[in-house]
Formats: sequence, structure tokens, C-alpha cells
Amino acid sequence: MAPATANLLFLGLLLLTAASSTPASATTLTLHNLCPYPVWPLVTPNTGFPSISDNTGRLDGGGRGLVSFPFPPGFWSGRVVARTGCGSGSSSAVAACETGASPPATVVQLAVHAEGRDLAAYSVSLVDGFNVPAVVSPQAVGGGGQCPALGCAADLNAGCPRAQRVVGARGSVVACRGPAGYFKERCPLTRTTPADVEPVPQRCFGPGELKVVFCQPAMVNAAAADAAGEATGRIRTVVADD
Repeated sequence: MAPATANLLFLGLLLLTAASSTPASATTLTLHNLCPYPVWPLVTPNTGFPSISDNTGRLDGGGRGLVSFPFPPGFWSGRVVARTGCGSGSSSAVAACETGASPPATVVQLAVHAEGRDLAAYSVSLVDGFNVPAVVSPQAVGGGGQCPALGCAADLNAGCPRAQRVVGARGSVVACRGPAGYFKERCPLTRTTPADVEPVPQRCFGPGELKVVFCQPAMVNAAAADAAGEATGRIRTVVADD
């Protein structure tokens, strides 16, 4: 799925960092579904980059759905969307999804192995709407830097303004078109307009894994942060997902 409105700041970062040398470390994309329903992930490379998934798999709900893909060794950028309510097409293809094949949908934006220093960049965009809660966080960070967990752990379909609702075949709200102010108020660590940016710094080097969790129960594990002696309220790179 190509978002109707590009996130200008994120794309600008990709243009600035596209020229990079081969990084020393390998990085994996992991997708974990904690939603009470299945999702069919759609991993789409940006123009000029190779595919890393055939996009035919289903992730069962309740934490049972887990899959990993290796990123290419050089610079790569793309996006991840969770499709819902999908049927099966020919040759194991995914067909007729209620959400995620087009906006409104939650879009996870990713870039790895940038700047010749193994820089990773990531965000969760609600510029084109919302369908599934998604949080992305770096794991096994080898190069240091600032690596916050970012995204939206709230179900924005619940409470979506009536005129902005997308209703599924069973009569429930399956996606929300906006508005941006509603999204930002409930999920401040997302991007809700083309010029938006999260209110936390990000500059993360050498993560061994970028983990995307659908229906993450919370953004910050305060108890874990305190046990580690970190400042209360600081965004953690590790999020509880089990």
C-alpha cells in the first residue's frame, strides 16, 4: 500500500541517508501479533529496494503470530501495514481484506543501514488513518544512541468520531480516518500530519532487530525502567510484548 500523503520528514531522512556503506551488523524485522484477531502483514519496500516478504502469511492473534525477516545488508527502506479481515485468493495469495490494502491504515515506516554508520530510522504514521494499534522498537542495540519505542498502543477505532468510522461486514468499526487532532491526543508518539514529528529524540545505531508489535498493551514498562535505574517516564527501547 502506498500512502496517499507521504510523510515529508521521514522521506527527507531517507534521501539524506540513502548513500551509505555496507554496515557491519545484520538487522532483522520481527512482527508479533498480540491482537485478539488475526492480521495479514504487508511489508512493502520503497521504490528501488528489494522485497523481503512474499506477503502471503497470516499472523494468528493472541501472541501466537510471530514472524521474522532479514533486512538486506545495505540501505533499505519501506513500510509495514497490518491487514485485517482478509480472505484467501489463488496460489495462497491474500485477497479481499477489510482494512490495510488501502487507507485508512496504520503505517509503520522503516529504514535501516543508513549514513554508513548503521543508523536505523522508524516511525508510525497515522497520516492516512488508523486500523490496528502498532508499536515499533529496536532490540539488541549494538551501536548506542537514542532508541525510543514509538507508535500507538491505543485502539483508536473505539471512540473514533462517527463521521470518520469505517464499518466492517459484521457491523464493528474496523478503521478510522481521523481527524489528526484525535489521533495525536491519544497517540502522541506517532506522526499524524506530513510535517509532524514525535516529541522524543531518535538516533539509533546498530539494532539487531526492529520489532513491530500489533496491539501492544502499553508504550512504557515503568516497572522495568525503574528496576534498571532509569528516569521515570523515559521512553524505553524494550516494550513488554508477552
